Amino acid sequence: MQLRSLFLATFALSAGEVVLGDGVTGSPEGFAKGVTGGGSASPVYPTTNAELVSYLGDSSPRVIVLTKTFDFRGSEGTASGTGCAPWGTGSGCQTAIDQNGWCANYQPGAPKVSVSYDKAGVLGITVKSNKSIVGQGNKGVIIGKGLRIVSGASNIIIQNIMITNINPQYVWGGDAITVDNTDLVWIDHVTTSLIGRQHIVLGEGPSNRVTISNNYIDGRTSWSATCDGYHYWNLYFTGSNDLVTFKGNYIHHTSGRAPKVGGNTLLHAVNNYWYQSSGHAFEIDSGAKVLVEGNVFQNAGDMVETSSVAGQIFTSPDSNSNQACASYLGHACQTNAFGSTNSYKGTDQGFFQYFSGKNIASAASASSAQSSVPNNAGYGKI
Repeated sequence: MQLRSLFLATFALSAGEVVLGDGVTGSPEGFAKGVTGGGSASPVYPTTNAELVSYLGDSSPRVIVLTKTFDFRGSEGTASGTGCAPWGTGSGCQTAIDQNGWCANYQPGAPKVSVSYDKAGVLGITVKSNKSIVGQGNKGVIIGKGLRIVSGASNIIIQNIMITNINPQYVWGGDAITVDNTDLVWIDHVTTSLIGRQHIVLGEGPSNRVTISNNYIDGRTSWSATCDGYHYWNLYFTGSNDLVTFKGNYIHHTSGRAPKVGGNTLLHAVNNYWYQSSGHAFEIDSGAKVLVEGNVFQNAGDMVETSSVAGQIFTSPDSNSNQACASYLGHACQTNAFGSTNSYKGTDQGFFQYFSGKNIASAASASSAQSSVPNNAGYGKI
């Protein structure tokens, strides 16, 4: 009996599948506190693309553990047509798919170019309610297709996976994670790289309570809208009723929209690390309510794109001003740290009232984030 038990345990481990304790690690801080995903459902281990799509899209609560790479490239064929090159035709420039007439409507003067792209990347895999998607170790990788949480889906956890290589040379080639018309979503320890459009997009519908934590947004690319190896389309938060906690993330090699905030979005950006930007981090559109504290901006270009600030932003500029946070967030705000970055002084406190009564993430010093975030963010780190 002992020999048989040893054989079974060895077989399970060598198969790279069932490991005791597979499932979600920890729990979210901030606005999505209380999310449970698939809860106590027995883990399932998809082995094919079709199984993964089925598990994510069915109506059952599920803990879906990824133990391998799922490569969707070529699974839906390719498409060819005429696109445009608004940023030039150089080898390092992104070109655009003419999605819904975008080239004709918004870039009529841009050179026309031939495009050929993988159809699987354009629309992500549908994720229904009450799901946990968790990578085992550093094995959970999805190539060529993102995840799409929309149409009322709620109570979803995405943790410890990598999403990469979604038509990176083409704008409108696809997003890594799409969230729109949802509630209670936690995105944690996810690495995204080589994405055609947005790494994480919260669409125009209400995304409600979202926590985005400990992720690695890797903007290094051979094709960029700024033609310089730095991705421009990164984080897009423009929902009509969104509460977003953005904590512990490493945003690396970007040139803009990291994030763009608008709609009706209350964003708490705390203890993140922006590193190596050739453009700007924050773009503050109308309807944005943004509190930025305890973050690090190193070689990050402009903290804020200053020419079009239309929303509200508080950048925790000094210890006296930061005391005002205590009445609404339960702590005095932490100052940010800057190295070779153009800082921005935002002093608007008129939106602090919207934090009252909500679940608020704690805040450490910027020096603490500087030492911890690069070593902790992304998949394979829990």
